[in-house]
Amino acid sequence: MTRLPLGEPVEPAEPPDEPEPVIDGTEVTLRRPHPDDAPALFAATHGDEEREAVWTYMGYGPWPDAGEMAQWIGSTVQSQDPMWWTVDAGSGPVGMAVLLNRDPLDRRIEIGHIGYAPSVQRTTVNTERRVEWKCDALNERSRVAALRLGFTFEGVFRNHMIVKGRNRDSAWFAMTDAEGPPACARLEEWLYQTPPGSRDAGAVACRGWVAGGTTPGPPNPPPRPHFADIAARWPRTRHCT
Repeated sequence: MTRLPLGEPVEPAEPPDEPEPVIDGTEVTLRRPHPDDAPALFAATHGDEEREAVWTYMGYGPWPDAGEMAQWIGSTVQSQDPMWWTVDAGSGPVGMAVLLNRDPLDRRIEIGHIGYAPSVQRTTVNTERRVEWKCDALNERSRVAALRLGFTFEGVFRNHMIVKGRNRDSAWFAMTDAEGPPACARLEEWLYQTPPGSRDAGAVACRGWVAGGTTPGPPNPPPRPHFADIAARWPRTRHCT
């Protein structure tokens, strides 16, 4: 028997089922996209600098009009990986998100291409679905959202992509099955037990926890480094091998 170090054994499991076409949550519904979503999404994410900022780090958008956005949405409907979703807050679509790089054998999945109208950013709309998370290393909103959900920063892939003719370094985050339960417990308390008028305070507490602090009540998760501290240690030079 080898004396080399080995990873922990993993029990076999049946491959997960395909996601339902509609997933209902308390604050939002996830459903497969339709070109009819374009007028509402276009209005929510176009028209001024703040709204169009959602497309800054994406490889697509913004669009000159709702018709062209509808054509693009139509191109996503049949895709299985990435699998696109419209995020509907009840009053209509407020954003889109993607499940991608699905690996049933290794039980791994990534969430990405997350774009929300500014009106719902940093609210509970963005806190009902969560595994692997990567984003443009310059995308501060996405990095903060990952930490708020309880993801752990794992590093930066330098020169990872070319997006709209510019270099992209990608920041990687992940949440393991061991980290999921305490993260979900705190998020569910914020989502379902905190009165709506008090959620700002809950959000601050949640962000404090994932950034390295602790909040009342067991179990306290292990401290996590604040992103600003991590960023200060990121390598600034690139090299070729």
